[in-house]
Amino acid sequence: CFLFYFQASPQRSRSPSPAGQDVLTLRALVSTKDAGVIIGKAGKNVADLRDQTGVKAGVSKVIPGVHERVLTISGSVESVAKAYALIISQLVESNPNTPPIPSSATAHTSIRLLISHNLMGTIIGRNGLKIKAIQDASGARMVASKDMLPQSTERVVDVQGSPEAIGRAIEEIGRCLLEDWERGLGTVLYHPGVGDERAGGRRAAHNSASSFSSRRSNGDSVIREPSPPPYNSTQLRTQNISIPSDMVGCIIGRGGTKITEIRRLSGSKISIAKAPHDDTGERMFTIVGTPEANEKALFLLYNQLESEKERRVGKEQQHQEEELQD
Repeated sequence: CFLFYFQASPQRSRSPSPAGQDVLTLRALVSTKDAGVIIGKAGKNVADLRDQTGVKAGVSKVIPGVHERVLTISGSVESVAKAYALIISQLVESNPNTPPIPSSATAHTSIRLLISHNLMGTIIGRNGLKIKAIQDASGARMVASKDMLPQSTERVVDVQGSPEAIGRAIEEIGRCLLEDWERGLGTVLYHPGVGDERAGGRRAAHNSASSFSSRRSNGDSVIREPSPPPYNSTQLRTQNISIPSDMVGCIIGRGGTKITEIRRLSGSKISIAKAPHDDTGERMFTIVGTPEANEKALFLLYNQLESEKERRVGKEQQHQEEELQD
């Protein structure tokens, strides 16, 4: 399976730039075995990929006890889409379960793309029109998950089809994301293996998010220097996140106690829209603070969401057990 996230290049206006001017970074979650195929002997395959497409590509180190590694590819939308199509074809052909003379053009496979929760609306579109258009244009099938992945603010879109169809879908998705890049600011990335143990997982997720913010906290390639005063105006960032309306109450808490605590612990200012901002019924939370403070606020907000989801699942299970006993 593959996972995906997007990174906007620094200094971008809301409108899209000319083709090839935007930098897209796509990550994929691959098995250790597939990572070996992608890298090749002495790194030959990944080097060839860079030469053929002009992308930057690499695979993360092995994590003990985790049987997956992260593939990262950066470049223009077109070159990244081409690189993924080539990689998927390569993996299909290396699979021993395929016919002796596999045809990657007709082979059917799938990719799990990792999309920021705030950007899902951009991919799906009003009444699902955008995702349908991407499917029609690419020939791939797309299925979006409803829930965010553990310790992150990302959701999965499963893309199914031939390597070429998937490549076309990635190109279309990439263009959508770059056009609406600001919605993805502050995304907390999913890290495989993080969150298997609740307390340790949360600490690890927070540490990962903190180190990531120095590269891409707000899409503007912030480079941390010796810390100025916490609210130096040059360090302030504004981030917006959407929260399902039925979850807003659990974040605010009785008498506003929980949101007050999150503000105090993070050091960020957090304001909440009084009404939903679109047809999804979600309400906008606006976070203002330093990159570090905002990162902590996001972490606390989504931990609160995760806890509430677990509480509701437990309550539902208890209710079902009581009904069975009756």
